[in-house]
Parts: sequence; structure tokens; C-alpha cells
Amino acid sequence: MYLNIVFKILLIIHIIQQMLLTKSLHLIFMVTWFAGLFYLPRLFVYHSMSSDKISIDRFHVMERKLLWGIMTPGGVLTLIFGFYLTVNYYPIYFSQSWMIYKLFCIFLLIIYHFWCIKIFFTFKNNLNKKTHIWFRWFNEVPVILLVAIIFLAIYKPL
Repeated sequence: MYLNIVFKILLIIHIIQQMLLTKSLHLIFMVTWFAGLFYLPRLFVYHSMSSDKISIDRFHVMERKLLWGIMTPGGVLTLIFGFYLTVNYYPIYFSQSWMIYKLFCIFLLIIYHFWCIKIFFTFKNNLNKKTHIWFRWFNEVPVILLVAIIFLAIYKPL
């Protein structure tokens, strides 16, 4: 009898540890993704102001490494761990309105990420027509989405 209770407690502890590991990985990769989402548009600001070949070539390399080495893997792993976490530990959240709004914000963030990829290729092919002022405003979008996502995930209004 007591042995059965001990095994159940150990199983619950194991499940909680797995959930906390998954949540930790989700948050680590989310921070990584947002670091890229904040910094890449800032690089676009400086890139759009550059005119000498050395600077332009340097920005091409920096943008490529940030986009494909940090930002995209961070985004993909954030989505994988977030989906896994919700499906396996919090499936009831999918029916709650705050989660629907959060998923919509994440959808907008994914669109923003692909927009950054499009801009990256525009710069790579030397076809950029936008000014540094436009990129400064563009750089504010992930800030707004981050505030909304964090507010929805922590406060869970509605």
C-alpha cells in the first residue's frame, strides 16, 4: 500500500520535473528568439545608413549569422517546446480566450519573422529602398508583441 503511494508520488515528481525542464527550454529559446527579433531590425537600421562596401559586407555577414544561427533556431525551438508544453501539460489552455489571443500574437510574430527574412534577402541583393527611419519603427513591433504575449501568459485575463 505505502509502496504504491511512494511510486505515485515519485511519478508525479518526475512529471513535474519534465514539465519544468520543458518550460525552461521554452523560455530560454524564447529569449534567444526575441534577442534576434530585437537586434536584426537594428542591424537593418545601420545597414540602410551604410554606403561603403566594407560596412555593407560586414552587415551582410552579421545579419546572416544572426538570422540563421540564432534567431530562426530560437524561434523554431520556442514554438516546438511551447506547443509540446501546452499539449502535454496544459491542453485546457487551448479553449481559453487568453490563449487564443496569445496564439494570435505568436502568429503575428511568425509573420514578422518571415518579414525579417524577406528584408534580409532584399539587403543581400542590394535592393533595399527603405530608410533607416522606417526600420526604426519596424524595430518596435516585436516589443509590442512581447509585452502582449507576456501579459497574456502571466496574467491570463479574460
